[in-house]
Amino acid sequence: MRRRDLRRMKQLAVALLVVVAVVFVVTRLLEDRYAWIGYVRAFAEAAMVGALADWFAVTALFRHPLGIPIPHTAIIPTRKDDIGRGLGEFVQQNFLTPDVLGEKIRAAQPATRAGTWLVDPANATRVGDLFGRLVAAGSEVLRDDDIQAILEHNLRDRARRIAAAPLVGRLLEGASGDGRLDVFVDAVLGKVGSVLVSNRTALRQAFAGESPWWVPMTIDNRVFERLFNGFVDLVGAMRADRSHALRVSLTSQLTDIVARLQSDPELVARGEQLKEELLAHPAVQPWIAGAWAKAKAEIVAQSADPASELRARLHTAVSEVGQRLANDPSLANKTDTWIERGVGSLVSQYGEELAGIISSTVERWDTAETVERIETQIGRDLQFIRINGTIVGGLAGVAIYVVGRLL
Repeated sequence: MRRRDLRRMKQLAVALLVVVAVVFVVTRLLEDRYAWIGYVRAFAEAAMVGALADWFAVTALFRHPLGIPIPHTAIIPTRKDDIGRGLGEFVQQNFLTPDVLGEKIRAAQPATRAGTWLVDPANATRVGDLFGRLVAAGSEVLRDDDIQAILEHNLRDRARRIAAAPLVGRLLEGASGDGRLDVFVDAVLGKVGSVLVSNRTALRQAFAGESPWWVPMTIDNRVFERLFNGFVDLVGAMRADRSHALRVSLTSQLTDIVARLQSDPELVARGEQLKEELLAHPAVQPWIAGAWAKAKAEIVAQSADPASELRARLHTAVSEVGQRLANDPSLANKTDTWIERGVGSLVSQYGEELAGIISSTVERWDTAETVERIETQIGRDLQFIRINGTIVGGLAGVAIYVVGRLL
């Protein structure tokens, strides 16, 4: 498109030069017959000079006019690298400065704009999906061995810093204060009852496996039903009646264990011994590896699933961030300040390298390709110089001709 426009403008400039040349020839032949034709001849004569002069000036930027190596012509191909360095320095000194970029950032208010954009559910979903893909890509890039080593080191280090028995004791103490122990016991008993009911078939099969082969199936079923129903009823009674003897005994034992875990040196030492045995167990490393493998697989799966909980949480988080940025001017101003400082720091440290990208890129360009690129971009506008030179030259010629006649 640009090349086609450039070609048309060149043809127009040449056509205009040809027209004024033809006019000059015709008027020069008729000038002796008609006095007024002298003004037209003066216009055409000066217009040709202006057109040729501007043709020479425009052509000299890109190549030697008519292939003649006239000094100070073909400026762009001979000084390509200098132009690239100058352009890079110009950009660095006039654009890549903390003051200029800071002013632009303050005027643009990027935080408020980003918040307004993110409030739109479609945009929040798009950004959340992008984060999801980035999370999946990051988990795929990370080396499993490195992650497992980090997890294992952190787990062992943190575990050794914390006394196991007192920690368990404090957790249980927090659960037992202000009647919370009864709530805890209720929850445990309720869970036991639900586990029993949901695993009734498995328990029945296990009971049948332990029963002698000669016991009839009907008797097996009756015995199991009595035992099972009795145990379920017992758990239900303990949960319903907080004064139940077995529940009172259980609560008392738990309270005593909570106190001993925090103060009994024997239990504390035993807790540390169990912790070290657990950390040194050969199954710890495979467990960590398996945990990371499962976590990684889950991350990848949820990241790829648009309906997953991870995607939903990311969408919600992005939308909440957008709402806060859009509705909280104080937060938006702080964010803009962080952006301004961050960008200012980057250009202060790396502005020269960023500008160097321009000069190094231009240096790598082929000379002929560079000339073609630049001429394609600005050559069309330069042709107007030739056209304007033709017209202005002609007008100047008429003015000079008039002054000459008056003198």
